[in-house]
Amino acid sequence: MKVILTERVSSLGNVGEVVNVSAGYARNFLIPGDKAVLADESNKAQMEHYQKMLGKKVTEEKTAAESIKKKLDGLQLDLIKKVGNNGKLFGAVTTAELSKELAEKGIEVEKRVITLEAPIKSTGLFNAKAKLFSGVEAEFSIKVDMDPKQAEEMKLKAEAAAARKKAKAEAAEAEGESEESAEGEEKQPLTDEQKLAKEADELLRS
Repeated sequence: MKVILTERVSSLGNVGEVVNVSAGYARNFLIPGDKAVLADESNKAQMEHYQKMLGKKVTEEKTAAESIKKKLDGLQLDLIKKVGNNGKLFGAVTTAELSKELAEKGIEVEKRVITLEAPIKSTGLFNAKAKLFSGVEAEFSIKVDMDPKQAEEMKLKAEAAAARKKAKAEAAEAEGESEESAEGEEKQPLTDEQKLAKEADELLRS
């Protein structure tokens, strides 16, 4: 069912907008609450009347949206996130989260009006848009960095792993040199004294 909003409804639309809603929602909530009027062809004359009446209210809402646009355009939100071993975030950044972050900066933007150019599932710089009102759109960016504590932990683990690898390589190299040394000693000819000692040892064993 199509209705024209007579006031701004969170998660639905701005004043003056024609939106599609369920018949139950319109008849049980929007229309009885004076938040909307029916916007079908049979009610066209009344709809045009309401649109004229809402002209001032629409202008006020648009002015407010333009004010938010000035604050939002070019803004960069900095987020700190934990990252998995695969380089991905533990859960994507949502429009609801962005709406909350903006609210903390004193900029009220509903999650429904925010769109992302690409899903935010890793660290990096991302772009977003917010359709604040009909004809009023703002652009901002989101920078996602790894949690400094996690980054330090990963650095220490990497250094420890590198140290173990180096120690293992050095041990293997030393063992190889020892074997080569032993083989070299075996290949050296026996002296006369060593020959006599060997013969004596063999005689004693026989």
